[in-house]
Amino acid sequence: MKTLGIILIVVGILMLVFKGISFTREKEVVDLGPVEINKKEKERVNWPLYAGVVVTIAGVVITFAGNKTR
Repeated sequence: MKTLGIILIVVGILMLVFKGISFTREKEVVDLGPVEINKKEKERVNWPLYAGVVVTIAGVVITFAGNKTR
């Protein structure tokens, strides 16, 4: 459980530092045999600030709860 807690802490801190991720998706617009037209679209996935805080706190709780049970 300690490993899971540490992973959650790291992920939570990364979520606080990086507010979201962006990526480029290539979409096929027209496909007429050998002729193909594609369109590149930039998309962004954002998560709220409290999600990073909740994940970090959950990681801390799991880490310390795992130590107390032994």
